[in-house]
Amino acid sequence: MSTLPDETFRDSIATIDEQGKRKFIFPKKPSGKWYDYRKWVSYFLLIVLVANPFVKINGNQFMMFNVLERRFNLFGFPFWPQDFYLFVLFMIVGVVFVILFTVIFGRIFCGWICPQTIFLEMVFRRIEYWIEGDRGAQIRLSKQEWNSEKIRKKALKWTIFAIISFAIANVFLAYLISSDELIQMVEDGPATHLSTLIALLIFTGVFYFVFVWFREQVCIIACPYGRLQGVLLDNKSINVAYDFVRGEKEAGRAKFNKKEDRAALGKGDCIDCHQCVHVCPTGIDIRNGTQLECINCTACIDECNTIMDSVGLPQGLIRFASEDEIEKKSKFKFTARMKGYTAVLLIIMGILTGLLFLRTEVEATVLRLPGQLFQHKGDNISNIFTFKIINKTNEDFNDIHFKLNGIKGKINVVGEQEFKIKKQGSAEGTLFIEINHYLLESDKTKLKIEVYNGQKKIETATTNFLSPRTFN
Repeated sequence: MSTLPDETFRDSIATIDEQGKRKFIFPKKPSGKWYDYRKWVSYFLLIVLVANPFVKINGNQFMMFNVLERRFNLFGFPFWPQDFYLFVLFMIVGVVFVILFTVIFGRIFCGWICPQTIFLEMVFRRIEYWIEGDRGAQIRLSKQEWNSEKIRKKALKWTIFAIISFAIANVFLAYLISSDELIQMVEDGPATHLSTLIALLIFTGVFYFVFVWFREQVCIIACPYGRLQGVLLDNKSINVAYDFVRGEKEAGRAKFNKKEDRAALGKGDCIDCHQCVHVCPTGIDIRNGTQLECINCTACIDECNTIMDSVGLPQGLIRFASEDEIEKKSKFKFTARMKGYTAVLLIIMGILTGLLFLRTEVEATVLRLPGQLFQHKGDNISNIFTFKIINKTNEDFNDIHFKLNGIKGKINVVGEQEFKIKKQGSAEGTLFIEINHYLLESDKTKLKIEVYNGQKKIETATTNFLSPRTFN
């Protein structure tokens, strides 16, 4: 029979004790088919995560989020402040995809893809198991006095954790300021970039705090995605779920006794061994149903299957399944809500794809100087403009100059008539345009100004040219 009376059923979370204080989780080391799959996925994603800022496509960093300079690279595409709408669309596509994935497959993103989970479970916890041992050994070590053994193990673990946290902070910094900038700072030495070193140490402290102390609280308390589960999941969503129909049956779950006929007594297949609870990284009891803390890591599936094999019962008491599949034996259906999210995702991806094809590698803007009208220069009318040219390519422009298209006139750039723009750089300045008043047919003429790099036209900008209403 169930050991959980109704009055205490799910009335608290596993990481808080009766006094409201933090209760640390010591999960059992998982093993099994699903854990092996998750290890391979995690190692692949770790390699991708670390390599991303150091991989370049056409000279562009594969992933970069330079918030300070408002420059972003996504999959090798550079995005400037002028391209921010594209960056926003990329983010919306990611959010809608995660929502759709959650509606169908539950919180599997958290257990299999989230960097927090991957680092904690596949790096830090595995080091912890290696130094301190499995669940039982960790609990005993936590309770024992601070003798030489405990000091040695804790010091070794914390030192390794600090080194890894520092390495993660460096990778994180490479995403923010670019890997080239980071490597240059390393070559220059920390004394040359003291402010960056301080920022790096702050990041190291944050990661160290998260992976040494805060841990699963990130998923339970801090992460907003976990809170979204309540409105995204329904009875048709596939989750890591306990088959309560088979596990409880008529008489409920009970300890295993090989001398009795459980089926004849109406007892469920769950033998109340609590191994699914001991192996859970957030300390929940999956038998209580879908919960906020569950990250769909599948550790309980592997552990339960091992126990079922040992007592001669079928596997799958805990498995990937929807509530309707367990209770009503209904098959998975692609619901109207899933179709709606899919349609929204495809529409946004279509818009984003079209905008990416329309995006130019050079952007030129020519605007009239605010508050300035035209000037008479003999038979010519002169207007003053400001210009800004952004070079999004990895090629230096060494001979930038302007030409008028469709009308005769002169363009005089304040300063040098021809100038340079470095790759991934920009240039701005002031220019005068003079046009004979006999060529102007109205008081506002639309001009096309072509931007050339040497003999190659790289962009065309449009602007308005003001002139008097009466020309003769």
